[in-house]
Amino acid sequence: MNRDLYIDFAKGLATLSIIFIHTAFWSGQFYIPAEVRVFSLVFDVALFYALSGITSGANIEKTLYRLLKLQITYMIFVTFLFFSDYFFKVFGLSFFSMEWLQNFYSTFGSKYATTGISAHPQWENLGNWYLHQYTNADTFPVVMGSFWYLKVYYVLTVLGVLILRFFPKHVNWFIGLCITLTLLFNIFPGYYPTGQVGYVAFYLAVFLTGHKMQGKKIPAKVIPVLYAIVGAAIVWLFWYYGTDIFYKINKNKFPPKIPYIIWALFSLVTLFALYNRLKITKENFITYIGKNAIFFYFAQGISSSLVYFLVVPLKENIPWWLLMLIIYGINIILAFLISAGLKKMDTWGWNILEFLRRKTAA
Repeated sequence: MNRDLYIDFAKGLATLSIIFIHTAFWSGQFYIPAEVRVFSLVFDVALFYALSGITSGANIEKTLYRLLKLQITYMIFVTFLFFSDYFFKVFGLSFFSMEWLQNFYSTFGSKYATTGISAHPQWENLGNWYLHQYTNADTFPVVMGSFWYLKVYYVLTVLGVLILRFFPKHVNWFIGLCITLTLLFNIFPGYYPTGQVGYVAFYLAVFLTGHKMQGKKIPAKVIPVLYAIVGAAIVWLFWYYGTDIFYKINKNKFPPKIPYIIWALFSLVTLFALYNRLKITKENFITYIGKNAIFFYFAQGISSSLVYFLVVPLKENIPWWLLMLIIYGINIILAFLISAGLKKMDTWGWNILEFLRRKTAA
């Protein structure tokens, strides 16, 4: 079966959009206007869940094997992250001073500054990362700020494959249930549960909708109707909540509430409208990113942390729009280089694990 390059292309564009979002919302907090930061959320993480749904199937063993491989790759990465963070602190304390390290971390702003620096490894952090409790990585704060996506992905993928395997004729009912729960949580916000329930309720609906679209094409005459519905929903959004809701879209993302959900509809409609319509016939830079999306996702957390050290000295001397373009370009280049290194490191990690497996098998 030939690989659908549209999926890789869409994943690549979604990854580039995530890099832009993290450029705008992390180091961009110092210089990018709030309006631009909000507009960056138009093409957001919901696209990944929809694309996962499009490529999903009812094979439980294959899905769990894929998730296990992802978990091991993730553990290899956070192990590297842990020791990079630790050795940097040891380096700073050994060759400079505690004050130097504190000044270094203050570059990220008071919200992300470390509260404790020690020459002793905090092993509990590594254990928490393995189990997806994302305590902050002081030297690379954007990394753990990005990983909420991964925990939700694991949960909804397992739930999704169980639904597809055991209830294949009831997928529409589960989509309706997820939408109903999401609406109930928003109509009665006092009952909106904490934790992962709100995330999974909405994103599982997106995932299952993506699966329902698998191999299908939205009729051309339906597409204008869908965009009209999205436009009407956005008009209602500002009428009902007031124009100030525009500046609160990001606050309605964690967990996803009605304003953010409406804001994300445009990208989802666009993704499904172009599916099986936009033909990508040759591999290119964007499809390469899409094929290696997980490594770029890991890498952009590191690169988005590093660009802080360019933003802080330059933000007063360069117009914000020009600095944004420069930093975004540098962020992409850094993410590309770091992802290549992470990919090699992942290969080495798997080879070490295979060596240990062979040695202990006897």
